[in-house]
Amino acid sequence: MTPFTDPSRTDAGTDPSTDGPGESLRRTLGVNRRRFLSTCTAVAAGAVAAPVFGASPALAHGRDRDHDHGHGHGHGQILVPADKRGIILYTVRDATARDPLASDLPSGFREVFKQLARHGYRQVEFAGYRQHANAPGGADLESVEGARLLRSWLDDYGLRAQGNHGFIPSSWPLTAADKDTFKKHLEIANILGMDHMGTGGDPTGSSYRADWDVAADKWNALGAIAHREGIKLYTHNHDSAYGFLLDGGPLDDQGRPTRSSGIRKLEYFLKITDPRVVWLEMDIFWAHVAQYKFHEYTAHDGTTRKNVFDPAGLVVRHNRRYPLFHAKDGVVSTTNGMGYDMVPFGTGVIDYTTFFSRVGLRNYHNPMVEDDNSPSATDPAQSLREAKISYDNMAALRKRRH
Repeated sequence: MTPFTDPSRTDAGTDPSTDGPGESLRRTLGVNRRRFLSTCTAVAAGAVAAPVFGASPALAHGRDRDHDHGHGHGHGQILVPADKRGIILYTVRDATARDPLASDLPSGFREVFKQLARHGYRQVEFAGYRQHANAPGGADLESVEGARLLRSWLDDYGLRAQGNHGFIPSSWPLTAADKDTFKKHLEIANILGMDHMGTGGDPTGSSYRADWDVAADKWNALGAIAHREGIKLYTHNHDSAYGFLLDGGPLDDQGRPTRSSGIRKLEYFLKITDPRVVWLEMDIFWAHVAQYKFHEYTAHDGTTRKNVFDPAGLVVRHNRRYPLFHAKDGVVSTTNGMGYDMVPFGTGVIDYTTFFSRVGLRNYHNPMVEDDNSPSATDPAQSLREAKISYDNMAALRKRRH
């Protein structure tokens, strides 16, 4: 397949250090030893400690007030401008699904929009268009009429829809029915005023280059359709999409490659998709899980090589192709296999000050707060309460002064 861009890969090669893998990783990430040791719990010899270093903002106690000069609290430039602070509605899915006749808490899209606007949010990303049947508008707003109603509520509360995790056809080549449904979702996106439309899944769950080639063909075609309607089509990542692509070496009994050149799957996808029509939303939490899990690979020649993933570095190399982020936080875990447990934004250890400072383009990127675990069966107010905590912490982020 003809690439659209050059590969973006940094291969650190085999580790020459004699100080052990933990020390090598610390040096690779440029983290001081004290921070490394205080952040990471010891794990089995040879394992990688969760690379999450850097102070996160203290829990905010009041909403930030932006100033015209772009600074606040004497700590440097605001990293996420007020009009770019958003949330994916999946974080508060229990509230949109709540029966307004059975609870005094905000219920359904309209009341949730009202509460999020009170918190300070200016943008939302949808995760579908369903709510409780007793909420205004009824259960299913996935229609032209439903989109017009949603748009009226967004406008009422000063919110902008910036994306949706919605319909990406499963068929390829596209069936007529799938193409029609896809176009209907583009129409809905335009009514809602979105610049972007996408999915919460990876382009493919495969590790093999041939499958990613097929996925790229499909996304280039879908992206071209979306582009004609004025919409940027984006894909999303979980940790596995930033694992290593299997693209060479001996073949298995099904004729598939078993080794890697060291390029990561979504890096390859960036290389072979058309930058004019295919975009990405980096889930920063899952990208850091990938950093923890996928730090070495078996090269075509059978040697084991190290390659520590740098999420911010990848964005910098393809900055305009990442219009959206999922901004969610984590605390260190060495027991769940991921390196992190999810927590509200700004209450964990992922260094968002450094991340946003490095990627820059603060008036281009759209960070959407997300916390998969905010809805609670025992505390129905938790998700909206934690949405406020996350907003305040995002608003408090400042670029460090040197």
